[in-house]
Amino acid sequence: MEGEAVIFQPVLNIFLLVLLCVPVAALAVIALTKAKGRDKALWVMRLVMLLACFFMFLRPGIPGGVTQTLATDTDIVLVVDTTASIVAEDWNGDEPRLDGVRADVQTIVDEYPGARFALITFDASADLRMPLTTDTTSLVSSLDVLQPEVTSQSRGSSIGIANQLLADTLANAAASSPDRSRMVFYFGDGEQTVTSAPEPFDGSENFTDAGAVLGYGTTEGGPMQLTTGSLDGSGSGEYIEYQGSNALSVIDEGNLEAIAAELGIEYQHRTADTELELPEAPSTTTDYAESGSVGNVTELYWIAALVVVALLGVELARASMLVARLRLLRAPSASTRTRTRTRGRREKNPTDGGAA
Repeated sequence: MEGEAVIFQPVLNIFLLVLLCVPVAALAVIALTKAKGRDKALWVMRLVMLLACFFMFLRPGIPGGVTQTLATDTDIVLVVDTTASIVAEDWNGDEPRLDGVRADVQTIVDEYPGARFALITFDASADLRMPLTTDTTSLVSSLDVLQPEVTSQSRGSSIGIANQLLADTLANAAASSPDRSRMVFYFGDGEQTVTSAPEPFDGSENFTDAGAVLGYGTTEGGPMQLTTGSLDGSGSGEYIEYQGSNALSVIDEGNLEAIAAELGIEYQHRTADTELELPEAPSTTTDYAESGSVGNVTELYWIAALVVVALLGVELARASMLVARLRLLRAPSASTRTRTRTRGRREKNPTDGGAA
């Protein structure tokens, strides 16, 4: 098998590395030319150490084989309820429903590797929080810091208020990438808190190939903490009250099933003790494509790191020896201390010598 050429992946721009290392190397060369005897060997060692560091910063490596990764050529739009009821405490006992939403989003991200994701949130209005992207780290981070609307500003909300924004997002995705499939996942409790009827989602059905409406909450309902919009994401510790007792948010599965029918996808009630059932991505868009191949690189910087460690060990050993010698020079010997004491006594008694 033919040998592979060494490749470099510098930790910094190559010109910046040269700018940092060349002046130090020049000083080492000047010191080397002026050094004599053992000092020459020391400066040669230091110059080698500098070159080893430079080599390490270049991150050399040898390309290895390739591994194919599953690529899902699909656009997925997540529609998340951020009304006050999404933090009602009836998920997994007394945890907020939003915890369940976050866990399910992570499951969806893991299930469809390589897909593009968009995030829409809705309360009194609908907002596109994140346009279509493959940056799932940013998506999950956005969900981690996502907070419901501030309770004092809540004026009621409609579970269908995101209908037009969802339709526009899907239509734009279809126009820009007609060969990609599109999936929709709706996360909510179906609780309509305005007097008007929910806006229909039927305008998005033609652009939706698969997905699911996921319902959160219980028929018994859960209390909701007052939300203040604090940056740390914690609740106020006080609960929304209605007629002298804690107000309860109750899931409305009828509304959620209606949304699922309008989008042409399935409805699924979510609980912490059941596994999320996800539809398969359209088979024509899931494949082991060449674009999904990832090259493996065998790193070689560790060789230079070993050289640096060995040379630093020599320098430390030499420094330790020099410190020991300095201590010996500073500490007077026993004979020197005896002569010093004798001389001191003679200076105090100058007649002692004549008496002898």
